[in-house]
Amino acid sequence: MRAWSVVLPGPVEGHPLRLVERPVPVPGADELLVRVRACGVCRTDLHVAEGDLPVHRAGVTPGHEVVGEVAGAGAAVRDFAAGDRVGVAWLRRTDGVCAYCARGAENLCPYSQYTGWDADGGYAGYTTVPAAFAYRLPGALDDVAAAPLLCAGIIGFRALRRTGLPKGGRLGLYGFGGSAHLCAQVALAEGATVHVITREPAARRLALELGAASARDLHEAPPEPLDAAILFAPAGELVPVALRALDRGGVLALAGIHLTDVPPLHYATELFYEKELRSVTANTRADGREFLALAARHGVRATTHAYPLSRAPQALRDLKAGRFDGAAVLVDDLS
Repeated sequence: MRAWSVVLPGPVEGHPLRLVERPVPVPGADELLVRVRACGVCRTDLHVAEGDLPVHRAGVTPGHEVVGEVAGAGAAVRDFAAGDRVGVAWLRRTDGVCAYCARGAENLCPYSQYTGWDADGGYAGYTTVPAAFAYRLPGALDDVAAAPLLCAGIIGFRALRRTGLPKGGRLGLYGFGGSAHLCAQVALAEGATVHVITREPAARRLALELGAASARDLHEAPPEPLDAAILFAPAGELVPVALRALDRGGVLALAGIHLTDVPPLHYATELFYEKELRSVTANTRADGREFLALAARHGVRATTHAYPLSRAPQALRDLKAGRFDGAAVLVDDLS
């Protein structure tokens, strides 16, 4: 098969990815072999390609929003059959026995592994996934529409829950890419008022089309105090901006795996009155199952832009430059 490999992490305007020939992977005893039909392009892939995230596997193939079909399975797999449609997400494996896993916080497992970082992901013809970490996908969604749900959707959903947004609350979203535009749909379906703050005009238009009460540029404050906010943009300088926009007792959740340095915070204006700052670390499988069920119930749909897999580097460059709203999805044209 052919696959994209991060040969030398660096700016995507250069050439950190190389198209290589590799054998089709052999699944382990508890794993599925998945033929990739579509793979979403996540900002985390950009961080892996550019080296913002430290190398876990030299020459790794990125991609962790995979929609595919089961092409084979290890000897210990019982619950899947060839041809089953499955999703492969960011969280690949945990030890299942540590204190965090035991209390239902497997996203904090010190021995967790991740698709497209610790193991080769979906920018390829085939990938593997432990059967226990594969998702069965709703049949109503086509492959391209389903792909962004598997990370952008799940992580946005966990970030929303981390805010503790009260019923009918006022939510601010800073940055409005693949994850935020899915999170907004869940929040709106649950009765929230959503305000979007983003630098991209196309993203502001999409926010209003989806039902946001306002969509403003980064230099503008939301029109009312916020009960909660989520920072999706990987820009630490926005942390104090978002904290100032919170009402008393408000919570800011940081949704990204990578964030530039946060400037000093001014206690009286940015943290006093019991404001809270919370990070978000990966997700649990329970998060994924709950989000996929909610997405099906509420008709959550990704705004997508399809790219052939052969143009994966261009998709990452366009993501970095903000050239599209919603999410990009790679469709296999290399098999």
